[in-house]
This record gives sequence, structure tokens and C-alpha cells, in this order.
Amino acid sequence: MKQDLSGISRRDFLRVTKRFGMSSTLLALGGLTGVVTLPQLAKAAESTYEKRWNKEARHTLRYGAAGFNLRNLMIERNGILEFVRDLEERTDGEIRIEFIGDNQICGQLDCVSKTQEGIVDLYSASTQNSAGGAPYLNVLDYAYMFPSRAAQYHFFYNPESNAIFREPLERMHGIKFLFTHCELRGIMLGNTWRDRPTVTSVTEIAGTRNRVTGTQLGRIAMELMNLNPTPIAWEETLDGLRQGLIDGAETWASAVAYANMSPVVSQCIDLRFFCGTEHTAMSASSFDKLEGDLQDAVMESSYLGQIAAQYANEAALVNTVGFSDPQKEGTIFAEHGVRNAFLTAEARREAEEMCSPEFVPGPWEQWRERINGWAGGIDTYTEIHRIAREIPEDMLAENVEPRRWWRG
Repeated sequence: MKQDLSGISRRDFLRVTKRFGMSSTLLALGGLTGVVTLPQLAKAAESTYEKRWNKEARHTLRYGAAGFNLRNLMIERNGILEFVRDLEERTDGEIRIEFIGDNQICGQLDCVSKTQEGIVDLYSASTQNSAGGAPYLNVLDYAYMFPSRAAQYHFFYNPESNAIFREPLERMHGIKFLFTHCELRGIMLGNTWRDRPTVTSVTEIAGTRNRVTGTQLGRIAMELMNLNPTPIAWEETLDGLRQGLIDGAETWASAVAYANMSPVVSQCIDLRFFCGTEHTAMSASSFDKLEGDLQDAVMESSYLGQIAAQYANEAALVNTVGFSDPQKEGTIFAEHGVRNAFLTAEARREAEEMCSPEFVPGPWEQWRERINGWAGGIDTYTEIHRIAREIPEDMLAENVEPRRWWRG
């Protein structure tokens, strides 16, 4: 059942969090459905608080969750709440999580560096925004390396992802990649395109000016498609679209919905040209300080968080965001008149041939050589491209088999 928080004001929510803490309140909220009233939330938060604090924890971990809060965690279902709840229950309170969202301790661009500095133990942010502090994350961003969300999940579950992705990331940047939500990035056009025909080809938006994240590889793809990548912080993108400073932004559907961008977005162009992965990672040193049984618990809870993100976000894309054809009434996109521009396979192939390393290798060579060197000589693009195509092209993301990737 869809959750309705309209009866709880921000002031009411803050009163509850002040009394029982943000973590207990968010965990309690995650277990409520339907119309949620203030007395219901307060009672659930009190019960959760008492359960979480009935014994002294061996380890208290600080979790910097960028801009996530009670509202947007119900829109982009990225597995955070399920992970925290399961880890505390699985360890019987031996690990307690201090959840700090709403950009209170770190934002999209610096959560990774705050984790590397030891200010927080865990963080959630997009891999692209985190690539400034952990450049190896660029390995996920070769254009059209992943043909579908199913292919993304298949890779992150695959034990081969350890040698290609997780181990170099941990060795180079001290970050242990735990789990992630999976979407593919497109171009979100602003209000100047509201009265124009629905886009059917990337060539129709050639010359437009579009926001780009911190990823270096994403910029290469956009330059090759003549989309004029313009670096703008995530927190400033909404104003940039509203004021017409940019024509559009490269991001993914649920990010538009959770960041309140829908009122200023007219068309959601499903280019699928590289990853939109809102991941959760942990400081490798913080992980290493845990006892062996607690390390096992972190991995098992990460596995559950990955499954939760896979299933819940696929449902939320249709039922909450409105990223479907036909579009469901009452969804965020439907209420704000955001049109989905689902391109044909031929139109996506046209874009792929304009920018992917398979068809235009030259612009990628410098970064490809650098990333391959960081990976110990692995041809990262070729190997990830291969793994991403081990499953049928039309497989639904919810049908990808979950696997414990660390038991390869």
C-alpha cells in the first residue's frame, strides 16, 4: 500500500525526531503504510527507540545519507532503511546506526570524502557525484556499457564484480562498496520544452545545454552527442532548470521525483546512456575494525539492502514516480505533466553509435587506459560490457537472480 504522509508537517516530524532521534523515526516510518498520522508515527518511533536502545551497542556507526529524508526515501527506494533495520536486528543491537540525512553532515559531492576522512562510517550518494573523491567510480560510466537496469543488477550481484570493481575501489580509495539502486540516465528537459513535441531522437536536442554530474566519462558521452555538459551541483540543478540557465539535466527518473524537480521538468528522455546508481558504501577501515561475525552481518544486510532496492524501486518507478507507458494516474510525473520520452531501440542505437567506446573509441582511450591501470591491467570496459550481456536483453530487472557477490 502506498504511504501517505500529507497529514504530518515538517514541524511535527522534527518534533518526533527530536524526542526519539532521526534513525528511530525513519526506521519506524519505513514500517508504516497507508495514511500515516502523527500519533501513529510517534508511537511507532517510541517503540523502535526502546527496541534499539535496550542494550549498549558494541559499535555505533555514523551514516551520512546526503539529502535523504522521510519523503524521498519513499520515492527512490534505494534499500537504505531496509539495510539499517536489518543490520541492527541481525546483530541484536551490537551495531547501532546513527542516520544523518537532509545534507546535515554531508551532501552528494562530499559524502565520500567525509567517509574517507573518518567523519562518517557509511554514506549514500550517487556514484557519479562521488567520483570526484573516488575517481575509480568512473569505471561504471562508459557510455552504453549497460543496456538495461537488469544488466546493472546482474553485474552488481556477479562475483566477477569484485575483481573488476569492488577491490580496486577499496584499494585505491578506502571505500567498501555495499549495494546500490540501479537506473540509467537520460536527459530531463525543462519547461521550455513543455509545448514542443515529445522527443524521439537525441539529434532533436543537439545543441541544448545540460547539467552534468562529477563523472568525467559522462561528460565525454554528452560532448559526443552535442549535449553541452555543464557542471552544476545537484543542489543547484532545480534552480538552474527553473530559471532557464540550462535546457535540461542528465539524471534518472526517480531522482527528478524525489528532488522536487517534477514541476520544472517537461520531458524525461529515456536515453539510458550511463549509470544512475545511488549507492551505499562503508569506510574500509571502519569495516575492518568490526569483529568477524559483525563483518558477516554487514555483508548479509547489504545483500538484503540490494534485494530491497531491486524490487522496491522497480515498483516505485511505476506506482510512485510515473516512469511507465501508459503512465499511472496519481503518480508524481502524472500530477506535474512530465512526459516520458521512451525512445525506440533504433533511436537508442543511434545515440550509442554516436558516443560509446565500441563505436567511437578515440575519446575514451585516455580514461580507459587510466582506469585499466588502476584495475591492475583488467580491460574494464570489455569485461563489464560482457557481463552486462550475459542475460537476455529484454529481461525485467525484477527477474534478475540475487547472488551473494562476495562468495565468488
